[in-house]
Amino acid sequence: MIKLLLFSFLTLFPLSAGLRAESRVVPILKAIDANYKMKKDVRADVTLTQQRAGQGTKIIDMAYFRRDSDDAFLIAMNAPENEKGNGYLRVGDNFWMYRKNTRTFQHVNRDESIGGSDAHSDDFESRKLDELYGPVVDSSGTEKFSRELLGKVEVNKFEVKAKVNDVDYPKQIFWTRRDNNLLLKQESYSLSGTLMQTAYFLKFTEIEGRFVPVKQLFIDEFEKGNKTVVEIANLVPGKLDDKIFTKAYLENLSK
Repeated sequence: MIKLLLFSFLTLFPLSAGLRAESRVVPILKAIDANYKMKKDVRADVTLTQQRAGQGTKIIDMAYFRRDSDDAFLIAMNAPENEKGNGYLRVGDNFWMYRKNTRTFQHVNRDESIGGSDAHSDDFESRKLDELYGPVVDSSGTEKFSRELLGKVEVNKFEVKAKVNDVDYPKQIFWTRRDNNLLLKQESYSLSGTLMQTAYFLKFTEIEGRFVPVKQLFIDEFEKGNKTVVEIANLVPGKLDDKIFTKAYLENLSK
């Protein structure tokens, strides 16, 4: 759900036989991927304001540390009070959940909920869209691609489908700015074609040549009335000490 970084310019990329000689979709996916890749490590404060029908509003605060060189990240929970001191650590293919009250680490899957929120481990990963998805084409082999207006902004609208099985949504529709490929809107569909989630990327900031969406809105289209606002603050790029991405460091933060 929570993908942090988007932007770049790339030339057209040739597709395999059976599709157009040149794709309009693939270079945009590559541009998004290029912007996902931070030049340096990064730390940030992340706030999720989660509204659920009949349950009111829940605010979740966390400190987030990310190292793209080996796709590692660490999350330390600050709020709500019942989650404070808990955390999550991803290094290589290993993902652990830490619980302060028992001072134990548990090996969990990528789809583990973060702090009881709608966010999961894979929302914090830097997997490449270009490797996960490819263009959707019609019966003539033409990509489902159009130029439209999103509000007053000129955008490219296009559909993609999963090339691998381990994704949350087998089909996506993207709206990206025509001038710089920034993702502004995203619809996510189930295998049966049901719209499951709509995401809006509302505010960006530029960090070392990368445009970071620092305010995002995720609307649950399946369970009406549920939505989550994600806000990123105090985002600081720079080399992080290797000790940060260790169990010992996460445990020490909870003391």
